[in-house]
Order: sequence, then C-alpha cells, then structure tokens
Amino acid sequence: MTLALAVNAADNVLERAQSPDGWTRQIELEVVLYEPEPYQALTAKIEEALRFLTGDFWTLTFTDGGYPPPRPKMPTIFNADCVCLLSGGLDSLVGALDLTEEGRHPLLVSQTAKGDKETQSRFAIGLGGNDRHLQWNQNIRPKVEDIEGSTRGRSIGFFAFAAVAADHLATTITALPRPVEVFVPENGLISLNIPLNPGRVGSLSTKTTHPVFMARLQALWDELGIRAVLRLPYAAMTKGEMMAECRASTVLADVASEATSCGRFVRNGYKHCGRCVPCLVRRASFIRANLRDDTTYVYPSLRGAQLENEPNDIGAVAVAVLKVEQSGVRLFTAGQLSFAEPSLRREFEGVVQRGLAELGVLLRQEQIL
Repeated sequence: MTLALAVNAADNVLERAQSPDGWTRQIELEVVLYEPEPYQALTAKIEEALRFLTGDFWTLTFTDGGYPPPRPKMPTIFNADCVCLLSGGLDSLVGALDLTEEGRHPLLVSQTAKGDKETQSRFAIGLGGNDRHLQWNQNIRPKVEDIEGSTRGRSIGFFAFAAVAADHLATTITALPRPVEVFVPENGLISLNIPLNPGRVGSLSTKTTHPVFMARLQALWDELGIRAVLRLPYAAMTKGEMMAECRASTVLADVASEATSCGRFVRNGYKHCGRCVPCLVRRASFIRANLRDDTTYVYPSLRGAQLENEPNDIGAVAVAVLKVEQSGVRLFTAGQLSFAEPSLRREFEGVVQRGLAELGVLLRQEQIL
C-alpha cells in the first residue's frame, strides 16, 4: 500500500508537459518501508511493471524506516468468498451481478472518486452486499499548484486496495481456499486498448487492465507472498456482450444507466459527455444488448459534437472501424498483440473486431458513417 500511494503521489505532482516529448517522464522515487528487503529484491520487476503502466522510466529505491502495518485488535469478519472491484462503472456492475447470481459472496472494493461514491454505494446495497463493501480513498493532496491530470498510475492504488482486502479474507477466514480470487471485471476491448491511430499510443491509450500488466502484477504478488489471484472473466468479451449475457438482465436493465463511464464526467458537471471513447463504447454496448439507454449526455447527437480544441475521439473511432472493415483486424492491431500466444492472439483479435463492429453500428445510427 505504501508503494502504491508513493507511486500515485509522484504520478500526480510530476507534469508530463515538462518532459522533452511532452509525455514520457524520468521518475526517481525513494520509498521508505517497514520491511524493504522483499521489494529491494524485486526492484527491476516493479520498475518494469510501472514503465508499462504509466509509460515512464522509473528508478526506485526502497529504504528501511517505515511504520509497521496496523493490526486491528478485533478484525472484521466478512461473509465473503472472493474480492470484486466495484468502480461504479458498467463493467464492474455486470461483474458483481454475475458473481452474486452464481451464488458467490464478493467483498466489494471501491476506490472513491468524485461523482462515483454514491453510485458505488447504491450498487452495493442493490447487490445485497452493503455489509461487504469497502470504499477507500487514496487521499493524496499534492502541495503544488499544477498537478498532472493523466494519472496513469492511479489504478495501482485500486489493486493495492484489492490486495489488502484479499489478504484480510485469507487471514480471517481459515476455510477460504487460497489464493483468494480477485475479480477484475473489464471488457476485452478496453482492457487491450489498441491505439485507434498511431498518435494515440501514449496519452490516449491506457494500460490499466492490459494482460501484460496484469501478468506482471500477478507475478509481483506471488513473489511478495500476497495470497490473491487476479481473475479477468471478461477478457474475451466486448462491453455489449457483457451486458447482453449478464445473468441478472432485469436488474441490469433497471440500473445500467446509473453507471459511470465518461472520461470527462467531473469536468462536465457529473454528466456523461457522450463523445469520448468510453462514452462511445458505452452507447454502443446499450445498442448491442438491446437495452434502453436513459443516460443524460451533454452531446446526445454525435453529429457536430466534436470540438476543435478537443481530441477527435469520434473521428478516431470512425477511422478505426473502417480500417478493420476494409483491411482486417490483424492489420489494425499491427503487432500490438505480439505478447500473446497464437490461440490467445486470435481470441484477442476477435474481441477487438467485435468491439469495433459494435461501435460501427452506433456511428451508422448517428450518421457518422
């Protein structure tokens, strides 16, 4: 947890605009720990994982002198058999609904953010898991005027919260199988996040739940003795497929529009813009699942929704859709899936192709294509 908070603090205060290329930073970070030795042995692997996640070059130093981890005198015992991330978004909602319908009892872990806390609570209550819901905030307050807005490292805190929750279950519930399952509900298109065009490789292409980062994080957990295993049950599914195949379809139909997807949600006064990539994927998924979308969008119509001073997400998605339709998905991915073995690569190509096809349906309905 100390490492995750330190990474997020550095990510917040070091502006990318000051870098030679306007994006890639060289970050030197000293982290004071109670027991630094295990981390010292894994320094290179941790730096490599962070490099992939944030796109920066990290140099980490782990030193002795941190506070011992707090141990409660009377630990809370949760009636839970796994951990599930609950962000307040559609994917995590579907994941929690599916687990509940399967008879599982997930300990729901949320990282609070502006505009999402109340939504997370409503979803947890609706799932019958309000007594199994942990909402934690990193509470990092940089003492600088200008902070970095990209926050590519923020998810490391979310996974640290999940690791703490899983370790708590492993410690307090002796009958629970080890390692404790940590479910990360994320659709494959967003998880892979293939750049829509060459210009979006850095700032507009996140790696939060990318299979490479997930594998590196799991390896670090294993070597650090964290008794948890990451599960990505929707890695080969699009968002629309997740919604269409949700085991609690009636409940999903009632509450799906309340979930948060927008990359500019706070900036737009806690409304979905309707035109950023996450919003476009969201809108397409409602169509694919044949569900009514009652979301209030700042730009309900995509025609004329693109502003001159904003990234052209609509245009980038349209070009990507046409490229796959005309030249095939393999040319579009252009080596971005080389990390995967052949059978898995074909699976990933399939989810990219189907995900862009969903977006194509939306863009044609909106008369963009």
